[in-house]
Amino acid sequence: MNKSESRYFTTATKMDEAFLALLAKKDFMYITVKEICEVAGVNRSTFYLHYETMSDLLSESVSRMNEQFRACMEKDSDAFSAKLQNCPRDELYLITQDYLKPYLSYIKNNKRLFRTATENTAVLGLDKSYDRMFRHVFTPILDRYGVLQQDRPYIMAFYIRGLMAIISEWLKNDCTDSITYVISVIQQCVKKPQSETIYSQKKLHN
Repeated sequence: MNKSESRYFTTATKMDEAFLALLAKKDFMYITVKEICEVAGVNRSTFYLHYETMSDLLSESVSRMNEQFRACMEKDSDAFSAKLQNCPRDELYLITQDYLKPYLSYIKNNKRLFRTATENTAVLGLDKSYDRMFRHVFTPILDRYGVLQQDRPYIMAFYIRGLMAIISEWLKNDCTDSITYVISVIQQCVKKPQSETIYSQKKLHN
């Protein structure tokens, strides 16, 4: 990275930090470009060099935080995948506590940003980001159940959208319910699927 690129990313980081600091004090709709620039110590032209709108800044902030979380989780991805491959099927959930607890803790610690993000999901196109983030969790589990490749996008969409709906509701309530309780609710919704029966029947009819 040359000096010009380094300055560009340093400036972007300053604006991101300014945005998060302001978001801790007020709702997204009340944060202005002028405030971002004042807190970050940059001028308006610098802001528009990086972003077209405030929504672009929000999207980048959420994406950066999701990437940081995913990078953290993927450090242990081999052990995590091995556990999913080797545990008894009775203990196999499409969403495991080992994954949910750190993720929900992460969301709670950054609840204002994530609440703002869930309120603007359609605008920000965050569905693709969540798809990437959860894919390494779902894939080994779907492998275990022998789910056909053509069916996987539908199944993943169902579980990911459902998971995000529960998290969105939790955020609306300011994350007042405990993480343990929210995990129990999610796991009630994703009990061991009847995939073996469904897919064995499907194979018989094909």
